[in-house]
Amino acid sequence: MKGLGGRITKGLQTGSRMVCNDNSGAKIVAIIGVAGAKAKRAMYPKVGIGDLVTVAVKKGTVAQKGKVLKALIVRQKQTFRRPNGTRVSFEDNACVLIDDQGLPVGTEIKGVIAREVATRFPKVAAIASAVV
Repeated sequence: MKGLGGRITKGLQTGSRMVCNDNSGAKIVAIIGVAGAKAKRAMYPKVGIGDLVTVAVKKGTVAQKGKVLKALIVRQKQTFRRPNGTRVSFEDNACVLIDDQGLPVGTEIKGVIAREVATRFPKVAAIASAVV
């Protein structure tokens, strides 16, 4: 997995709900775990754009509801800074469901994704409508 340029401000934590932005059947998901999180007493693990998380599907089709799946964060409301000095923030928090190999479960992504995600996960960027 390719590293990210710069430091991404972590805008989400365990328990955060967000929109699932693909056509896999899930609509609203909640973060229940973070891949590679280091445990520390009384601190929730934080995640930002380009991070892998474990999510539980809260709203969606009957087949998807209640499932525990892996997801990739593609947008966050929290402002983050790129290495060239620009600051970027999106109007919502969104994720895309992926499988164990890092390939997207859905066949299309509604809305834009961050450039940091596109460099790290090119297969996800290939099905996205736009990259910002």
